[in-house]
Amino acid sequence: MPKGSDTEIQGLLELANRGDREARDRLLDHACDRLLRLTRSMLAGFPSVHRWETTDDVCVKAMMRLHRTLDSVKPESVRHFFNLAGTQVRRELLDLKKHYFGPLGLGRNHHTDEQPSDEAGGTIAGAAEPEDADDLARWGALHEQVEKLPEELREVFNLHFYEDLPLQDVATLLGISLSTTKRRWQEARIRLHDELGGTT
Repeated sequence: MPKGSDTEIQGLLELANRGDREARDRLLDHACDRLLRLTRSMLAGFPSVHRWETTDDVCVKAMMRLHRTLDSVKPESVRHFFNLAGTQVRRELLDLKKHYFGPLGLGRNHHTDEQPSDEAGGTIAGAAEPEDADDLARWGALHEQVEKLPEELREVFNLHFYEDLPLQDVATLLGISLSTTKRRWQEARIRLHDELGGTT
């Protein structure tokens, strides 16, 4: 059985849900490669964070969140486990965006040249960001609203938008029809569009 297979992860999930701490550690170890791929895909959707954080760093932080979350949440399936993992990755990315691009964030205030502080003529890097402040705010709001989608819509959105899976593959993975998958994708987009005031 290959390491990280669904069968092995499911077995470790069942042990972890019964309170086996060693099984929880092994669960994260066995799922590491898939969590890393998930993080890499989701990080691509946060270009402003990608400038400052590597995939490995974000993945480690998200796995620490996931480890803590497993104290109170007991995933029933491999599918549920990776949905939960995706949520932790997105929350970590949102926190990092706030960290770097808040009022005192490094992304807004670091200098791109070797000049002294801005008051003395230095250039603030934030002014040269490819996304302006409004774009960053809208982008952050999008990811925050994804958290509020109903689970069946959020699951389709995660797989298609963040992991870039074709809708047919999403349907196969979730065990639902392609038409249902398309309907959920469209409904998720409509909800996000409405919540964001028509800016998506």
